[in-house]
Amino acid sequence: MKILLLEDEVMLNESIQEYLEAQGHKVDVFFDGLSAFDSIKQSAYDLLIMDINVPKMDGLSVLETIHALKIHVPTIYISALVDIEDISRAYNLGCYDYLKKPFHLKELSLRLDRIVLSNEVPRVHLRLSKNYSYDQEHSTLLFKGNSQTLTKRQSQIIDLLSRNRSRVVDFEQFRIYVWDEQNIDNATIRAEINRLKKFLQEDVIHNIRGMGYMIEKPS
Repeated sequence: MKILLLEDEVMLNESIQEYLEAQGHKVDVFFDGLSAFDSIKQSAYDLLIMDINVPKMDGLSVLETIHALKIHVPTIYISALVDIEDISRAYNLGCYDYLKKPFHLKELSLRLDRIVLSNEVPRVHLRLSKNYSYDQEHSTLLFKGNSQTLTKRQSQIIDLLSRNRSRVVDFEQFRIYVWDEQNIDNATIRAEINRLKKFLQEDVIHNIRGMGYMIEKPS
């Protein structure tokens, strides 16, 4: 997963980063809420791990503000705060979990595993490239967290390819899913996909010669 970590305690920040990266995750670290907020607006993340009491913009305000921008990412709060009002506000804002400091890093790992097993990340928010992701719940293509306006047919193409990442989608599948089983020739399908590829700002859709098209899972 691509994870954003907001924690202003340097040693804890470094420990969490090293632990998560050793498990194969990509971790972007931040020490103040404003920098984290700016990064969330610019990049697509699979998960946010945030302290609440951090400089410039507290962790609760970060989540509240990105939700106002219609950016929704599963979030775990890590905090020494035990005030029930803060905890209640965190859950009301839609955080997925709350972990009280101090905690063992293995406990954080178990919380991450629970999110993965719940399919919260892979089924709702699929990363397609560095800046593109696909929100399956709302059938919306996002670029740097911002929704993109597509035609109905383009949306169906993205939906089909996103749900089959790293698998080739052949022309017959496009005919069935996008063109409602109409007798459309391959050239028409290619033309529609090429128009979509020209619209996209990154090389997301790949032509698999003689077979069809594919979106690869980003590393």
